[in-house]
Amino acid sequence: MLELRRLGYHQDDFHLTADTTITAGFTALIGPSGAGKSTLLNMIAGFLAPTTGRILWDGADITDLAPAKRPVSILFQDNNLFPHLTVTENLALALTTRRPDKARLAQIDAALAQVGLQDMGPRKPAALSGGQQGRAALARVLLQDRPLMLLDEPFSALGPALRTEMLDLVARLASERGIKALMVSHAPEDARRVADEVALVSQGTLHQPQPTAPFFASPTAQLTAYLGDS
Repeated sequence: MLELRRLGYHQDDFHLTADTTITAGFTALIGPSGAGKSTLLNMIAGFLAPTTGRILWDGADITDLAPAKRPVSILFQDNNLFPHLTVTENLALALTTRRPDKARLAQIDAALAQVGLQDMGPRKPAALSGGQQGRAALARVLLQDRPLMLLDEPFSALGPALRTEMLDLVARLASERGIKALMVSHAPEDARRVADEVALVSQGTLHQPQPTAPFFASPTAQLTAYLGDS
């Protein structure tokens, strides 16, 4: 359970506040560009210090923990794979080593198999397609074995069919492993497809998450303004 207690970030004329509890297995954050969705993820991940408030995970205060000490993994839009390392070496970094022993190599191979990249460990990222790079980045997140996964539009550069395939894969693996997922998206159809709950970020506020179907079936005025005719 993720608790955001009177959380706030303020810089110049930008203001974001969040005071809510997120309990669903898969939650989507949607809202206008610049509203603060990625800022919120960066605070939860520990890359950005909040101006006010606290962040709690399962009752433990993690606000002041370093990113590596948090129960959080994050999947970025650009995948963050090092081009000079092989896929295996990139994934080994999740295990805090570039020279994995036999046991850790077995873990890496198992993670690659889970995402459909069997036998691709020796390749460099440039030798993979965009979808395969996304799968490799997902495998690295799985190896980190953290209970909360943050997704900052990681598949927005992919075509519709491939994006749908990757969303389904993330949702399935997160469910199988008991990982809670919090995903930023600009695509309402993505939220409808995989999210148990959806929360709108607009006008400087993270609004309360709601079950996905009623969220879209009975939109608020702010959600209607964001969605337009979509």
